[in-house]
Amino acid sequence: MHYAPLVLLVEDDLAMLCYLQATLSDQGFRVIETATGEEALMQAVGHNPDIVVLDYGLPDLDGIQVTTKLRKWTAAPILIVSASHDRSGMVAALDAGANDYVTKPFAIGELLARIRVWLRHFQRPSAQSLGTTLEVGELKIDFAERRAYLRGAQVRLTTTQFKLFAALMRNAGRVLTHEELLSTVWGPTRVQETQYLRVYIGQLRSKFENDSVRCKYFVTEPGVGYRLRAD
Repeated sequence: MHYAPLVLLVEDDLAMLCYLQATLSDQGFRVIETATGEEALMQAVGHNPDIVVLDYGLPDLDGIQVTTKLRKWTAAPILIVSASHDRSGMVAALDAGANDYVTKPFAIGELLARIRVWLRHFQRPSAQSLGTTLEVGELKIDFAERRAYLRGAQVRLTTTQFKLFAALMRNAGRVLTHEELLSTVWGPTRVQETQYLRVYIGQLRSKFENDSVRCKYFVTEPGVGYRLRAD
């Protein structure tokens, strides 16, 4: 039987909530809807959704607070929807663990496409990759179990952090351009969002590096991209 992904939809605008709920249902998704952050957290625990579509401005908790609480126990993709075009808000949301950020008004086709992209990204690896691991110096990645290690100790990563780490590990020693990394991790529609990379490379450095200024692993190639040092 075909599995219908479960979307947790969090939106306090009733008209928008009804519209998105109907659209997602028509597209074959199962939907749980709620209008507050606290209720969203309870629904997430009770139903373990495949993806969360989360309004940034809620009457009780904001999107960053909800994201931070969710990230304590789930790696499910979180897509923030916001009426604000403030870049600092976007950075804060990504830094808190959100996977993507869409500003209103948006085309419903774009939102659906992004939801499908993140659901594909979150699927378990294909049988072709099961059981495979890769080691680069003190770093190790297990593609089957979606785990990362530093000197034998597991480093816990979110879905997006893991995808970025995997891309760098597969290309250790080679400079990957901003466009290559953005397309691999976020998809071809996000190749201009270099701010995403700065946020997530910073997160990887905070988890793996002792000195974020003189980086041992994740090297910035100014104006070009990033490289995982292989020596």
